Amino acid sequence: MKLRFAVMACLALGACAGNPLTEVPERRVNHVALPPMKYFAASQVTPPARSNQAIARDFLNLTFRMESGREVPILTRFEEPVTVAVAPGAPPGLDHDLDALLARFRREARIDIRRTAPGQPGNIMIETLPRAELQRLVPQAACFVVPRVSGWAEYRRLRRTRAVDWATLKKRETVAVFLPSDVSPQEVRDCLHEELAQALGPLNDLYSLPDSIFNDDNFHTVLTGFDMLILRAYYAPELQNGMTEEQVAARLPALLARLNPHGEHVRDVRLAPTPRTWIDAIETALGPGTSGSRRLAAAKQAVIIARGFGPDDTRLAFSLFALGRLSLATDAETALTAFLQAGHIYGASPVTAVQEAHVGMHLAAFSLSAGQPEAALSIVNAHLPPVVASQNAALLATMLMIKAEALDLLGRASEAQAVRLDSLGWARYGFGTNKEVRARLLEIAALSPGGHQS
Repeated sequence: MKLRFAVMACLALGACAGNPLTEVPERRVNHVALPPMKYFAASQVTPPARSNQAIARDFLNLTFRMESGREVPILTRFEEPVTVAVAPGAPPGLDHDLDALLARFRREARIDIRRTAPGQPGNIMIETLPRAELQRLVPQAACFVVPRVSGWAEYRRLRRTRAVDWATLKKRETVAVFLPSDVSPQEVRDCLHEELAQALGPLNDLYSLPDSIFNDDNFHTVLTGFDMLILRAYYAPELQNGMTEEQVAARLPALLARLNPHGEHVRDVRLAPTPRTWIDAIETALGPGTSGSRRLAAAKQAVIIARGFGPDDTRLAFSLFALGRLSLATDAETALTAFLQAGHIYGASPVTAVQEAHVGMHLAAFSLSAGQPEAALSIVNAHLPPVVASQNAALLATMLMIKAEALDLLGRASEAQAVRLDSLGWARYGFGTNKEVRARLLEIAALSPGGHQS
């Protein structure tokens, strides 16, 4: 199970706006014809940049620990070939994204995995349900994966028993993946990547990983080169079901040298462990069901703790990013300072280009609101390549909407119209319903000092 903190869902961009939303003429948005939904092409995968020694430590922490901190006694995986089935009633876009993901598993992780014929069961059963129904049983999870069950009814019956305890497995035979059915296509895809990867391999998430979906910061929304390397190692012939952590640790050096020879020549860097106090502060700051003042206080506490990790640690940058987001509505100066500091840390390495782009979106919004369209345009253009590479349609659409507003302020109306139209195709994938797309378009238009004149 992953606690999906909505990095894009609570942008509070309107907090930067100089004009109230009501001053923006809705006719400019409501009369825009929405183009067809856009999909990303095949992934451009970047191999991991860290040393094999670091990757080996990550593999062990991901495999033999759970998010709760519980120990997992042995490695478990499926015996290949692995089959995947989808229960009736899935959203129409799921087939496209599932087929693309399974092709990546075969190509990059070298896992023998395929879909079953319609109506046939699989080792991995995918079932979609309304978000509210999922969260009635698991309130803080947008999606999750459960062992030894093949569907929702069976999970409801067994959910309080040892049958669904990952730590009791000897090998993986049947696993159910539960996804929300009434969210945007991107959110379904993001959940699909996270939960299928967990169904196949690691059960843990590590905030120290800058280049992985196995990280609760949710900056990466599709599986990365690092993630595919971890899964390829998981299913390598050197490892077997039932191996202990010590046995796996003994095999990993030679295994990673074979799979990732580049990592043998990278300097090893050891990071400070992530203390539970910091995790608790971040989860309080970004999790649901907490007052705004308590969330803000928790974000400030996370920053204080993270400064002990070092001035260039990505967990400090994430703490600052959280502080920036939570300060937007009440203290724009604190928010801007936090974003600038987070961007400085993320910008020091190409590995964290996606994280820097998330910060950049907020900085572009500040520039647009301050009547600095040239700066907004420059920031957006600088960050578009990693956003496209990370396949984050919601972030891409938002940045293109900001770009269109900046072009309008610069008097480049025809360019603005073309960019805005481009943004809408991505917004349909990233935000889902027409209502959500138009709401985001209005929110971005409200940032522009010229919005009321359009």
